[in-house]
Amino acid sequence: STMFLVGLSGGIASGKSTVVAVLRELGCAVIDADVIARQVVQPHSKAHQQILQHFGTEILLENGEINREALGNIIFSQPEKRRLLNSITHPEILKEMLKQVLKYFVLGYRYVILDLPLLFETRGLTRFMKYTVLVYCDPPMQLARLMKRSGLSAAEAEARISSQLPLDEKRKWATHVIDNSRDRESTRRQVLRLHARLEDSLDFLWARLAVGTAVAGLGGLVFLLLRHFIS
Repeated sequence: STMFLVGLSGGIASGKSTVVAVLRELGCAVIDADVIARQVVQPHSKAHQQILQHFGTEILLENGEINREALGNIIFSQPEKRRLLNSITHPEILKEMLKQVLKYFVLGYRYVILDLPLLFETRGLTRFMKYTVLVYCDPPMQLARLMKRSGLSAAEAEARISSQLPLDEKRKWATHVIDNSRDRESTRRQVLRLHARLEDSLDFLWARLAVGTAVAGLGGLVFLLLRHFIS
C-alpha cells in the first residue's frame, strides 16, 4: 500500500533513454509509453483499424504494420491530424499503462516510473504523479545531438525541437531535474542520487488511487485518467 508514481520526461535528443537504462539497471519498474504506443497499433488491434479508416492504407508497411515514419510526417505538419491520432491511441495506451501499474503494485514495488515523452505538454497525468522528473540538456547540445543522431540539417532539427515545449519551460514544472549536458558518468551519479531519494520517500500516491478505485471502481478510474489525459 506504499507505492507511488513518478513521471519521467525529456525532450527530443535530451538523453532520456540513457537515464531509463540506468534506472532499469537499478531494478526500477519502468513503464515505457512509446513501447506501449507501438503495441496498441499492431495489426488487427482496435487502434490499428481506426487509424487505417482515417489515414488510409498508404501508411502501411508490407507486413501490415504502420509505417511510423510516414505517419509521423503527416502529423508533424498537420496539427489536426496529430490530435486525431492522439484521440485514437491515447485511450488504448492509458488502459495498458494502468494494467501495468496495477501489476507492479501487486508485485510490491515501492514506486513505478512512467516514461511519458509528452508528460509536460499534455499536463493531464501530472496530477497523478508524486514526483516529475525532467531529463534536461542545454539547447545547443540538444540541437547538435539531434543533427548527429538523425542526420538532419540545422533547420530541420530546429523545427523538430520547436514542435515540443522547450526544455527550459518544462524545467519549471519538474520536481526533479537530471542534467544530461555533461558526460554519461555525471548523469549516472544524478540518477543514483534520485533513486536513493525516491527509495527513502515517505510520501505515497497509492492512497489516492486506492480511494478512487474503491469509490468509483476500476472503470471509473480508467475514465478519469482518459478524460484528463486527452483534455
